[in-house]
Amino acid sequence: MRAVLSVSRTLSLTVLCLALGCDTKPAEAPPTTVANAGKDGKAFDTKAETKGATATATPAKTPAAAKPAKPRGKQVPPPESVAAAPADAKKTASGLAYKILEPAPAESTETAGPNDSVKVEYSGWTTDGVTFDTTEGRAATTFKVGQVIPGWTEGMQLMHKGEKMRFWIPEELAYKGRKGRPQGMLVFDVKLVEIIAAPKVPDDLAAPPADAKKTKGGVSYRVLSKGTGTQHPDPWDQVEVHYSGWTSDGKMFDSSISRGKPAKFPLNRVVPGWTEGIPTMVVGEKTRFWIPEELAYKGKPGPQGTLVFDVELLTIEDQPEPPPPPEVPKDVAEAPKDATKTESGLAYKVLTKGKGTEKPTKESTVTVNYSGWTTDGKMFDSSITRGKPATFPLGRVIKGWTEGLQLMVVGEKTRFWIPKDLAYGDQPGKPAGMLVFDVELIEIGAKQANPHGGRPGKPAIKPAPKPGAKPVAKPVPKPN
Repeated sequence: MRAVLSVSRTLSLTVLCLALGCDTKPAEAPPTTVANAGKDGKAFDTKAETKGATATATPAKTPAAAKPAKPRGKQVPPPESVAAAPADAKKTASGLAYKILEPAPAESTETAGPNDSVKVEYSGWTTDGVTFDTTEGRAATTFKVGQVIPGWTEGMQLMHKGEKMRFWIPEELAYKGRKGRPQGMLVFDVKLVEIIAAPKVPDDLAAPPADAKKTKGGVSYRVLSKGTGTQHPDPWDQVEVHYSGWTSDGKMFDSSISRGKPAKFPLNRVVPGWTEGIPTMVVGEKTRFWIPEELAYKGKPGPQGTLVFDVELLTIEDQPEPPPPPEVPKDVAEAPKDATKTESGLAYKVLTKGKGTEKPTKESTVTVNYSGWTTDGKMFDSSITRGKPATFPLGRVIKGWTEGLQLMVVGEKTRFWIPKDLAYGDQPGKPAGMLVFDVELIEIGAKQANPHGGRPGKPAIKPAPKPGAKPVAKPVPKPN
């Protein structure tokens, strides 16, 4: 779960999802944007609107006047009070002004919290009356309350289900200074159609209770409801779960419950705390885990500190036990004296001679088995333990691989000591410093796309699968 990842699809709201960047992680469906105005009912072409606001004024036939740019996308008649909030509007301490247009039904008492998701119908205008986004003519939009611009996060929590409000959002609570976004005060008419409640925040987030158990590695856990199964998953099996995760301050950072879709992933491709904790469960069981930061994302992209997860184990799919990891090289700390060094600083030593004569070029696609270690002997990736060789274009991996594999022939096994500047440099979430790789060149093939879907220049380490992303994502060797 290289990311306990994706969040519910954010449909269109680029306008809403900017300030904090809606948690679209959905490894499943990236959020659509408002960049295709006029083609699918979306009202605001970000790029076109920005351009129109700054450079599309067309000179008139006489130098005395200029023709104003034509608004793009569907235009909804603006309210009379679009230029400023009226005297009867209420105002919060932050400066957000609002007014009820249609009261909620008498029986509606439900309000949304920052972890909840809401479904809304809305239209938005700049103070000159131009519509920059609207759901009119398309389906209502669903998003997480705590993951939109501050003015929306605050405003949604003032509303009741079925209520319609008008908001005057000052630029400090909207997109002030954000390139390509509507600037100044923004006005929204919003109807709250539905509230999708997030799982309740546990009362014992700060620390596990006295009756919690602890694994050898330090993961605390407590069974919330017993399961119906008898089999426990092995650390390499694939499991399907429903889960929600919180930081110790009560912020929910991911939830398959809110997305309405369980996550499926191999247990050996998630953060260590999950790999260790889930095998304590049986199908049907629901358990709360307190995962210390050392077994989560310490020093890597992702939520920091101790993380708390409520997990329900739905299914277990048995997988063959992977082969044991290769032994750590005795010379992992530095290249030995008999290693050869290239002008770039790459050091290498042939461990097993090959049978071929052809060497790959930068344009070749190669198939290899490999294992990689940091200089402290920690293995961060291995095709051996995955039980499947890796295939990728040689011109799209880290520099040390591109250079080093061109020295090899098929059947050869070589150890490389790749200096930091030929590896991942200071990229966050990647193994740091000099890296050591044992590589066996299996095949030289035709050029093809990287099957791992990695970014150009980075597939030396195969990203792990991202069920759904979010964060039980194990950054690299997460990955999102």
